[in-house]
Amino acid sequence: MYPTHTATPMLIPETIQNLLKEKLAKLNKLRPLSPTMLQKLKERFEIEMTYHSNAIEGNTLTLKETYWVIQQGITVKGKSLNDHLEAKNHKEALDYLYELIEHGTSHTISEHLIRSLHALIIQSIDKDIAGKYREVDVFITGTDHMPPSSFEIPIKMRELIEWARANYGKMDIVEFSATFHHKFVHIHPFQDGNGRTGRLLMNIFLMQYGFPMTIIQVTDRQKYYRALRDADSRNYKPLCSFIAQAVLRSLNIYLNTLTPSKEKFEQKEQWISLHEATKFCTYSQAYLSKLAKEGRIDAHKEDRNWLTTEKAIRQYVAEQEVRSRK
Repeated sequence: MYPTHTATPMLIPETIQNLLKEKLAKLNKLRPLSPTMLQKLKERFEIEMTYHSNAIEGNTLTLKETYWVIQQGITVKGKSLNDHLEAKNHKEALDYLYELIEHGTSHTISEHLIRSLHALIIQSIDKDIAGKYREVDVFITGTDHMPPSSFEIPIKMRELIEWARANYGKMDIVEFSATFHHKFVHIHPFQDGNGRTGRLLMNIFLMQYGFPMTIIQVTDRQKYYRALRDADSRNYKPLCSFIAQAVLRSLNIYLNTLTPSKEKFEQKEQWISLHEATKFCTYSQAYLSKLAKEGRIDAHKEDRNWLTTEKAIRQYVAEQEVRSRK
């Protein structure tokens, strides 16, 4: 059985933990959001989440094509039927997830909920396996991990639910969500669709806590896989830090959209590239990239590029000056 989580804090860098708390508090002050703005953000995140989550698994639709398929109902020439079905299915699963969250009640994680999400993701692709635990043994390409045999799946899933119920509310919510995500994909309970289901399950916990939908970008796929492999050896720090950065990106998008331009200017919160950020310090772009990856400055990724703020750079420089005087 899974042990009750006993890891000490700091799986996520303290700088990032503080930023998450600070930015979530700012977002909560802006709530409730207007129905128009809420719908605008929901549509943006549904398209991005569908595109990135499917692309990680090999779907060839571009971001724009994903928008055409799920918002306009357009068939994209040259793309497979499965690519289209995966986009439509994922959108339905997201609608179900939003429905759960918007009811405003705390949903206890259950095997029924997990099976329901998986059924929506796979429904029109392979009805024979939709919502059903696999009956065959599987291999995961590119990893040494061997998922449990099919006959062990019911036991492993019951143990996962027990672990979740024992640890929910006792761990930092981002650490809990990231750890649950790994434990789920480690079991690999379904024949197909485990990654997409796992990323949606992770979001249920995060969104119930008040965070926006968290998206793992396809450009970070290899880093994501490496973090999952580290977690296979019970080293959860890389995965928790990685997920925390993804959560931070979503918070920044929400706040950047909701904060009036004048206020953003006064707070000097405009996002700039690391190259631009070198103007406000003596550090190289490469070193700023290292600080961003380690969570030592307020930064997030857009595609392959790190973005930060003048305020974040000046704050880091000031902190280093204080330390050097001690």
